[in-house]
Amino acid sequence: MGPSGLVSQSWRDDYFRMLAIPRLDLRGGSYVGPGLGDRSDGRSALDVARSWALAGFHRIHVVDRDAVSGTGSNDLLVDQIVRDGALEVQVNDAAESSEEIEPLVSAGAVRVVLGPRSLEEPEWLASTAELYPGLLIVAADVRERRVVTRGWVRSLPMAILDVVADLSGVPLGGFLVSSVDGTRTGADLTLIEDIAETSSAPIIVEGCVHAMSDLRALEHRGVSAVLLGDAFCRGELDARSVAMEFGEG
Repeated sequence: MGPSGLVSQSWRDDYFRMLAIPRLDLRGGSYVGPGLGDRSDGRSALDVARSWALAGFHRIHVVDRDAVSGTGSNDLLVDQIVRDGALEVQVNDAAESSEEIEPLVSAGAVRVVLGPRSLEEPEWLASTAELYPGLLIVAADVRERRVVTRGWVRSLPMAILDVVADLSGVPLGGFLVSSVDGTRTGADLTLIEDIAETSSAPIIVEGCVHAMSDLRALEHRGVSAVLLGDAFCRGELDARSVAMEFGEG
């Protein structure tokens, strides 16, 4: 049980089947995509979230771009979206301390994506995950089976499968993989399957989805959830069709 009094459900119960999760990006107090760059389409973030709930989705993934880039935050808007209750919300604001995690959990966020510290300081990750069992997500960008730094500029001397194996036994809510190699052409399914087989935590894949067949292929490889990004925002995927098949987990 964490400080908030919440008890995490088993991830196997949480992900009965693969879950498709629309991604909602925030910058400067506005909804900006991810397919919109730095521009807003005029809709409020709450309206967008509620429209996805009406389409049949169960959860959204909120990215505070200002917090992730270290240029500010959208704390009040994130809190408003979480407390609205239209959908379950997992939040990426690159949290790197209990002081940043606790307000999100207390507001009702079902998952919190951690910042780079989670890979750089394994002892901190282990102790923090014990405080919030099943609620924290570790994120890694991957190129050629290696973890890469912010901005995807250089690879670190860490093979992704070694990183995943090292996290075995840590009570995480998920391991989020963004594939640099497969962003435009589709996921590296062999790599994704290897990661899913190695990980003790549910695997979440970001991007690499342009058609329903991509979603089905990822589910077949053992992926627990997929974040829907640019292709979804551009309308390449029909929201109701995706939600009907993958919206409830």
